Amino acid sequence: MFASMELNDANLQTLTEFLRKTLDPDPTIRRPAEKFLESVEGNQNYPLLLLTLLEKSQDNVIRVCAAVTFKNYIKRNWRIVEDEPDKISDLDRTAIKANIVNLMLSSPEQIQKQLSDAISIIGREDFPQKWPDLLTEMVTRFRSGDFHIINGVLRTAHSLFKRYRHEFKSNELWSEIKLVLDTFALPLTELFKVCNVCFECLPVTVLCIITQDLPEFFEDNMETWMTNFHALLTLDNKLLQTDDEEEAGLLELLKSQICDNAALYAQKYDEEFQPYLPRFVTAIWNLLVSTGQEVKYDLLVSNAIQFLASVCERPHYKHLFEDQNTLTSICEKVIVPNMEFRSADEEAFEDNSEEYIRRDLEGSDIDTRRRAACDLVRGLCKFFEGPVTAIFSGYVNSMLAEYAKNPGENWKHKDAAIYLVTSLASKAQTQKHGITQANELVNLTEFFVNHILPDLKSPNGKSSFVVLTMLHKCPSIFFLQLPKEQLLQAVPLLITHLQAESTVEHTYAAHALERLFTMRGPNNSTLITAAEMAPFTEQLLNNLFKALALPGSAENEYIMKAIMRSFSLLQEAIVPYIPTLIGQLTHKLLLVSKNPSKPHFNHYLFESLCLSVRITCKANPTTVSSFEEALFPVFTEILQNDVQEFLPYVFQVMSLLLEIHSNSIPASYMALFPHLLQPVLWERTGNIPPLVRLLQAYLEKGGATIAGSAADKIPGLLGVFQKLIASKANDHQGFYLLNSIIEHMPPESITQYRKQIFILLFQRLQGSKTTKFIKSFLVFINLYCVKYGAIALQEIFDSIQPKMFGMVLEKIVIPEVQKVSGTVEKKICAVGITKVLTECPAMMDTEYTKLWIPLLQALIGFFELPEDDSIPDDEHFIDIEDTPGYQTAFSQLAFAGKKEHDPIGDAVGNPKILLAQSLHKLSTACPGRVPSMLSTSLNAEALQFLQGYLQAATVQLV
Repeated sequence: MFASMELNDANLQTLTEFLRKTLDPDPTIRRPAEKFLESVEGNQNYPLLLLTLLEKSQDNVIRVCAAVTFKNYIKRNWRIVEDEPDKISDLDRTAIKANIVNLMLSSPEQIQKQLSDAISIIGREDFPQKWPDLLTEMVTRFRSGDFHIINGVLRTAHSLFKRYRHEFKSNELWSEIKLVLDTFALPLTELFKVCNVCFECLPVTVLCIITQDLPEFFEDNMETWMTNFHALLTLDNKLLQTDDEEEAGLLELLKSQICDNAALYAQKYDEEFQPYLPRFVTAIWNLLVSTGQEVKYDLLVSNAIQFLASVCERPHYKHLFEDQNTLTSICEKVIVPNMEFRSADEEAFEDNSEEYIRRDLEGSDIDTRRRAACDLVRGLCKFFEGPVTAIFSGYVNSMLAEYAKNPGENWKHKDAAIYLVTSLASKAQTQKHGITQANELVNLTEFFVNHILPDLKSPNGKSSFVVLTMLHKCPSIFFLQLPKEQLLQAVPLLITHLQAESTVEHTYAAHALERLFTMRGPNNSTLITAAEMAPFTEQLLNNLFKALALPGSAENEYIMKAIMRSFSLLQEAIVPYIPTLIGQLTHKLLLVSKNPSKPHFNHYLFESLCLSVRITCKANPTTVSSFEEALFPVFTEILQNDVQEFLPYVFQVMSLLLEIHSNSIPASYMALFPHLLQPVLWERTGNIPPLVRLLQAYLEKGGATIAGSAADKIPGLLGVFQKLIASKANDHQGFYLLNSIIEHMPPESITQYRKQIFILLFQRLQGSKTTKFIKSFLVFINLYCVKYGAIALQEIFDSIQPKMFGMVLEKIVIPEVQKVSGTVEKKICAVGITKVLTECPAMMDTEYTKLWIPLLQALIGFFELPEDDSIPDDEHFIDIEDTPGYQTAFSQLAFAGKKEHDPIGDAVGNPKILLAQSLHKLSTACPGRVPSMLSTSLNAEALQFLQGYLQAATVQLV
């Protein structure tokens, strides 16, 4: 049942005040406001109050803030997760869908964009089944003649339809796309024709939505699309251009989008587009050579070059480029001019270095002229490597000669030369390592020695920045190709550059070092070893931490990532420095926890903390207490202030610390234990994996302490288990917790709860059985059998319902055990089933005896047959491997990783040998029974495998 907020002026005023406070830079004002808004999200009418504010508020700032808040609310809550409570009432859902399209179309552009995104989010979940009239409502607005409304419709349509490019093919997808085309394609085509005489109503996104994989519709309208495209591409209407050199005008944006679409047509509709392609190549070529260097043309030039790049590497278009004059012209008139570092680029670099770095280092420079020109070089080299390399060799030599005349003034020539060389040199690349295969016609080692090392050794203004740019941009080109001697020369030079005052320069130095420490050579060993880094360790650590104190780099994620990689590479070599470094890391953590704003920086910071703990405590476990002294005050503040972004990290680090302790729990942890069971923590999905792991650490190190504490904590633990087990998304986490309870809690402490635990599991099995649940259930019951014995397992089943033990064996264990995966999980099941076969009298002397051979055969199949990894089509659950990666909710810390735990340990080495030995023992107790059952009922292939186990164990059945 939803609490209700009335749609009245008082609530609108209250909401306005809290929205305004969320914009306050002071976290003591902002955070309570954010907490309040979070607390009322579940109330009925809350989203409608937001919509009312964004429509009627007189304060434009509040209107925009309400729009953003509404979109984020929809993003967090609209999706209905199975087994989880619905966070939006049905009445609110209906009201939102009834009003949002009209509200979006009548709002100013800033608000329109937010509502358009919200419609797209709702559409992903509800369209078309739960929102069948969405498209019809949008299409009717085409007739309004209001360009603002039409743009809103098209923007929303693009946002809604663009996912079709990346969806997996299915009948359901085809049906949905057919519905879209039947409803939307004809009105869009008519609109497109009208727009031939009225270009300014075409938004940037209009043409993207037609590029779907449905050739029938495409072929029917090919002539219309291509004629209009070409006309628009060659249009030069001064009325649609802008005099602003920074901002692209409508015509530039339109032509940019057409170039992008032409590339998509060339890729997706190869055969149909072929007759038109030469005309487009000519038109786009002419466009490129006649377009200036102004910033407003950047997107247009980038998309135009990307079109040529996508065409030139396709075999049946190579004839368009193979003429030597054509190649020379492309290199001279398109590639070289767009490789150059312009004054506008330099201004962007100096005015906003953080944005410049982000675009450059994160690969978000995809829409830049230079990136497109590099791609075109690589595309041309696919078929014309020799001629293109020869053409550019002259340009490179000329550029380097100009640089040599006056390095201080002519550094841009060297910058362009290095870009040309690295573009020419790269033949193959991967997302992880960058360029991995080089053009043999380019001597990279010689180029590095002659043109990279000198500027690293003697920084010369911008030229050192140029060199560092290349070392981060294409580290694999240099690092993987260079002899070790050159690599070792580069290391101390890069470390020195960490102290450069320029944010860009010390950031690039950090990034180059991080890549160098991460990359692996052909034999999968690191390019630089810890021993080779030993002479530089102190200077490296000092300079990295000093770089964090340089202006503009207080939360520099690239420096923090380099710190993490340095710790990982150096290992025990960092131990002498940890007492100093841990203080700096915890101080930094305290500062960023006040206002977490750089998620990647924060992640690498916690990873570095984990590495500090892991490396130091590996050498001396008793030092864990010094880490706790340093970290717990900060952790306490984070927990008290409920810094949601950091809680999953804190739980992981605490787990790591607790797991290092011997079999005891310090008092400081026990004081926290009751707070970890509070329901509010378990409501946040991102907290669940790290919290479960932390509780497992508590149980492992002090199950008896928890059981014997004054306040009975076992019901609280079981309450958490019950909540998790009811969710298809989180039931495996519930089993992790339950398995730890069974393994580590004193048996007598949970005796009174055991039957109820099994009843809960059977209720879930009966209500919503999934493959994941069954796999977890099989591991649990076999662990129970290992811990308490086969008789105890049989008795607890039959105490719930007579003959249930047999039903579980027949309906679940025998047919499903082949699905269990994981080395430890398989071992648990093998040992548990062996115990049922050989240590449960009921299996030999009651009606359960008929299941003995099928169970043995299932176990032998479990040993010898491939794992059954099939999953029914109707199961849509989040598997363990698919739990969320990085998001603000939860991010797994790689260096806080938990070692795989084997509850059986060395007590059982080879489960097949255990089966043979256990059968031998059973046959000794019941002479003649076992061989008789085997010879009459076990199939020949299974019997042959079993004979092999007996021989390996050197035992015989009697």
